[in-house]
Amino acid sequence: MAVDACGICHSDALFVDAMVPGVRFPLVPGHEIAGRIEELGEGVPGRWQVGDRVAVGWFGGHCGHCTPCRQGDFIVCENLRVPGWAYDGGYAESVIAPVNALARIPDALAAADAAPMACAGVTTYNGLRRSSARPGDRVAVLGIGGLGHLGVQYAVAMGFETVAIARGAGKADFARELGAHHYIDSTADTPVAEALQALGGAKAVLATAASSEAITSTVDGLSPRGELIVIGADTEPLGINPAQLLMAARVVRGHPSGTAQDVEDTMEFSARHGIRPMTETVPLERAGEAYDKMLSGAARFRMVLTVR
Repeated sequence: MAVDACGICHSDALFVDAMVPGVRFPLVPGHEIAGRIEELGEGVPGRWQVGDRVAVGWFGGHCGHCTPCRQGDFIVCENLRVPGWAYDGGYAESVIAPVNALARIPDALAAADAAPMACAGVTTYNGLRRSSARPGDRVAVLGIGGLGHLGVQYAVAMGFETVAIARGAGKADFARELGAHHYIDSTADTPVAEALQALGGAKAVLATAASSEAITSTVDGLSPRGELIVIGADTEPLGINPAQLLMAARVVRGHPSGTAQDVEDTMEFSARHGIRPMTETVPLERAGEAYDKMLSGAARFRMVLTVR
C-alpha cells in the first residue's frame, strides 16, 4: 500500500514503549492506515485491484487456524497481526499488509478521515451496534475525546437517546454540537450514576475514558439488564462488586476493535450519515512532534500523519 494518511492512536505507545511481548526494534508504529494498493501479491482475490483505496486498522490480519478463527471470530484471533507490532505500521510512505486486513474506503471519505475510522471509529461504532441497546433506548458515552466524540455521533445516528458524560460544565455545548440529547458533568455535586438514574437509567454505557474510576462511577447508572461496554484502557482494576451486577442483572464486557469488514461497515455508515473524526493533520516528517502531542492529551481529537 502507498500510505496517504495514518492516524496516531494512544495504543501506539504499547509498542513504542515495548509494553507488550514480541516487540522488535527498530519499529514503525501506526495502525490507522489509509492508502492505495500499489502491488498485489500472488493469489490475492480478484476483488482487489491496483489503485483501490483501502484502510488497515488494529485488525491487521488473522491467522485462520486458531480456535477463534475456526469459529469465525477473527477479531479475537490468538495470533492477531496488529500493524506496528506484527509488521511495520503506517508511519511510513508504504506498507505491506495481509489481504485479509483490507477494508475498502468509500469515495466520500478523504484519507485523513478514513484513517482514524480503522481503529477509533470501528471500536466505537462496533461497540454500540453489538450492544443490547436498540433504537430509542438511552445510551451514555463516557468521555468525549478521541473515541468519545465519534461515539456520541454514532449513538445519535443509530437512534439512541444519547447522554454524553465528561469532566466540566464547559463541555456541555460541545456535546450538544455532536448531537447529544443530555450532558452530565462528572465533576458536579450529583454523582454520575445518580444523574443517569434521574434520566431513567442507561441501557448501555460506552466507556471510552481511560479511567477505571470514571468507568466504575457509571455502573449504578445502568438500568436493569443494562450493559457496560469498556473500550477505554486503564491498568487499574474496576471497583465493581457483585451486588451491583446481580440484582439488576447488569453486564460488563470488554470490546475489541473490529475486523476488516467491520471497518468497511463503519466507513460506509460514517459516509452515509456525515460522521467525521475531528483531526489535526501533520506531515509525516513531523511524526515525532505529532506523537508527543497525542501523548500529552493536547490533540483535538485525532492526530493524523499525511504523506501526500
